[in-house]
Amino acid sequence: MCGIIGYIGKRNVSRIIIESLERLEYRGYDSAGLATLDGNDLYLCREVGSLENLKAVLKDYPMKGSLGIGHTRWATHGEPVRVNAHPHVDCSESIAVVHNGIIENYLELKEKLQSSGHIFKSETDSEVIAHLVEDYLKNGAANLEQAVFCTLMDIQGAYALAVMRKQEPRKLIAARNGSPLIVGIGEGETFIASDAPAIIPYTRKVVFLDDYQVVVVEDDILTISNINGTPVNYNISTVDWDVNAAQKNGYPHFMLKEIHEQPQIVKSILAEKIDFRNLDLKVEELLKIKSRILQAHQVIIQACGTSFHAGMVGELALEYFTNLHADVEISSEFRYKHFIAEPGSLIISITQSGETADTLVALKKAKQKGLSTFSLCNVVGSSITRESDSVFYIHAGPEIGVASTKAYTAQLFCLYIIAVYLGVLKKNIKPELKNNLVKELTLIPALMKKVLGVEQQIAHCADKYAAFDDFYYLGRGVNYPSALEGALKLKEIAYIHASAYPAGEMKHGPIALVNPNLAAVCIAPRSATYDKMLSNIQEIKARKGKVIAIATEGDEQIGRFVDDVIYIPDIQEIFSPLLVALPLQLLAYYIAVKRGCNVDKPKNLAKSVTVE
Repeated sequence: MCGIIGYIGKRNVSRIIIESLERLEYRGYDSAGLATLDGNDLYLCREVGSLENLKAVLKDYPMKGSLGIGHTRWATHGEPVRVNAHPHVDCSESIAVVHNGIIENYLELKEKLQSSGHIFKSETDSEVIAHLVEDYLKNGAANLEQAVFCTLMDIQGAYALAVMRKQEPRKLIAARNGSPLIVGIGEGETFIASDAPAIIPYTRKVVFLDDYQVVVVEDDILTISNINGTPVNYNISTVDWDVNAAQKNGYPHFMLKEIHEQPQIVKSILAEKIDFRNLDLKVEELLKIKSRILQAHQVIIQACGTSFHAGMVGELALEYFTNLHADVEISSEFRYKHFIAEPGSLIISITQSGETADTLVALKKAKQKGLSTFSLCNVVGSSITRESDSVFYIHAGPEIGVASTKAYTAQLFCLYIIAVYLGVLKKNIKPELKNNLVKELTLIPALMKKVLGVEQQIAHCADKYAAFDDFYYLGRGVNYPSALEGALKLKEIAYIHASAYPAGEMKHGPIALVNPNLAAVCIAPRSATYDKMLSNIQEIKARKGKVIAIATEGDEQIGRFVDDVIYIPDIQEIFSPLLVALPLQLLAYYIAVKRGCNVDKPKNLAKSVTVE
């Protein structure tokens, strides 16, 4: 959730921290703050709201030093006010801490510390860390790292944290368990960050910390240990993201830029996964577990949010192309469920960040039951990728907008590739059909560009409906998940109530709410259920509801029954969610812009959900 940055080196520390927090602000924008050390002086600055508020203060009161920590907050414990903003300090204001996660036993620890004289200033769980470190230093800990190791033994829950102390002005300590944290290694400088985009302008060499690992940086010396203090070996990875991928490049918002990046991302996946000469699929990731796949009779997909909607499409595609029994589960429910899986079943975990807490815990549960684990992920080296037997990277690049767009369609496209490949592997798809399917997949980037070509028409449509406060999204079959995703986008960025239903369910209750002030987005491309969708549309119109239809090019009939039509190119029904996604994204985007919403930083949301 929250974003953490730490720096030790020779550059201007406050500038480095602020620039890095700008690239992490998608992780939370309830408040922001930083602390720096200049010699034995500790400076602290915190502000409520967006990072711009903090920058405005620092413009008049710049902070010195060559070591510092910064934080951008998504509130869990304590409302978003200045006293709850990070960094937090101890009673003597000599120790500063930033923290992402939830300390589950903080009340017990806080009461114990208060009984021994510690005075707390905030309502957060995070402040307890600073006081615990202080307490251990008062009671015999030799130095900061010893006090931190003792503190980590006391706290329960998820954390990524960074700590510094003014009595040890050349030392920075960080640790993680359940919340992401990386170490960036530069020339004579070291970075700590929640995510790679924060530091890629300065270094591409990173170490992905594992759970219960602690990093101590003192000048140029870097040590990584387990929680018991035993040094561990670590690998340095190279981040291959382009720095420009984390910039807006002339677009007014990251979200709009990322919507427009979708054709190129799909094209890149095609280049990696398809042999165009023979129309063969190259999915080495599945070859690693081929023998187990051939024996499997069941696939379980688990994910959260937008990734869950991609998984719903994946479930239908897998059953369609492979005849395997497939189930899709919401991770936050699946992890607590008494689920029954056939021996040798395959579990597919879908996550953009690779750090989604519920998805990670559910994956570990599946491993304990002996399932083969396969994951779709965007972030190389993330926690879920390290837990999985095999990983299919979607390579969507950094997605900065909180509402997922390009990662969603990349997930969809990769799931189609996986489904077709498994269909071939299971001998359910014959060579001629395989060639035809692959040919159709190769057309997707051009068809996506064609959809983006009607952007201004969608923007005009959005203007007409931006004042509406209630929306229905309806779809059937493979586009019911599209309806769920469209409704989610509108809720996320425009703050409009939107409900999604399988269109056939309208008569079972939801139709009672149809009125002239309700707009229904009906996903009605040519399909086996097209005539049924037309009937559903007419039921809404008969009750004075407004209808926006997403339909197939050349379908002139539908225009007689709806208020507005957005056309997509003709495509085989099973693949249509890839094209339907774009007008749904653009419609939500332009409605949000019309209503004056901050589409990249919607209220109460954060990009990566690393707490349960």
